[in-house]
Amino acid sequence: MQSTLSQYVKKRNGVPLGAKRSMRNMLLRSFGAPSFPVFWHYWNPIWGYYLSRNIMRPLSAVVPMWLAVFITFLVSGALHDLAVSLVHWKPVLFFTPWFACMGLMVIFSNKYALNYGGFAWPVRALINLLLLVVSLAVTYTITGG
Repeated sequence: MQSTLSQYVKKRNGVPLGAKRSMRNMLLRSFGAPSFPVFWHYWNPIWGYYLSRNIMRPLSAVVPMWLAVFITFLVSGALHDLAVSLVHWKPVLFFTPWFACMGLMVIFSNKYALNYGGFAWPVRALINLLLLVVSLAVTYTITGG
């Protein structure tokens, strides 16, 4: 049974859609996540709802889950690139490779069951932030920024 957007957001944030503490909860849960895949589970639940419902779930019916996850990250990156391209009125291709890099990190984290849940929240937040920064730096180096 598929959940509604409101149910999905409440499950991810612990508070209803539009609640006063929604953003705070999203940030605390995301950065305090015990693994990089769980970070993404909590990050931007509204965007995640639509990506899960319209991209990842349908794809996972025809391709392996790891590939559905990777393609979902690619689509998300491409949509971010499209939005920035429209704002700047010139083609941008930065988010797609960045999201591809993060998608690979999620896939490998799942494959090797990388988990840092035994650490205190500040350490988990630092690890998640570091993973974001490393993926950004790798992408910047590869694409030339």
